[in-house]
Amino acid sequence: MGSAELKYNSIRKVAGELFWKHGFKRVSVEEICRKANVSKMTFYKYFPNKTELAKKIYSDIVENAENRFREIMDSDASPAEKIKEVIRMKFEGTMNISPEFMADFYTGSDSELISFVRERTQEILSVLRTDYIRAQEEGIFRKDFNVDLLIKMQAKMTELMDDESLTVLYGSRQELIMEFAKLLVYGIAEQGQE
Repeated sequence: MGSAELKYNSIRKVAGELFWKHGFKRVSVEEICRKANVSKMTFYKYFPNKTELAKKIYSDIVENAENRFREIMDSDASPAEKIKEVIRMKFEGTMNISPEFMADFYTGSDSELISFVRERTQEILSVLRTDYIRAQEEGIFRKDFNVDLLIKMQAKMTELMDDESLTVLYGSRQELIMEFAKLLVYGIAEQGQE
């Protein structure tokens, strides 16, 4: 790996960690450069601005999650094991997510970033719809539920993440996200019940 690629990867890694912890708004290009040990000139060589960097990082997160989801669904595991693995993936993917990240990327003031996230979310939901129908056909999901209801519920969950009256009921946003995921997958029955 060349020096240029190392610098590019360092910027993305550091910015991703900072955005995850502090959100988009509070993180400056200067802070990213300082922690990545690169100059501002180097930063702007790869990214025209902080918003474009945030879009790239968000796209990487989404792409990795899509790939992992597909690996799980394509595995030889039983339907119950696949569902548990999807829940585990969701748990690991939301580790230490900050309220600032959720607010800045989903309801924040940077209209270009918010528009991008909304567009990507619609693309993701469209792909998920196809995956959910396939899961129904394979017997992983019940055949008698309307996939579009699940898609709508997932879209609304993002809005609910910003509701302080819900977030205070849980120790962290990750716990709230996991509660949503378990509720969608298991309903209110004890896990393992038939």
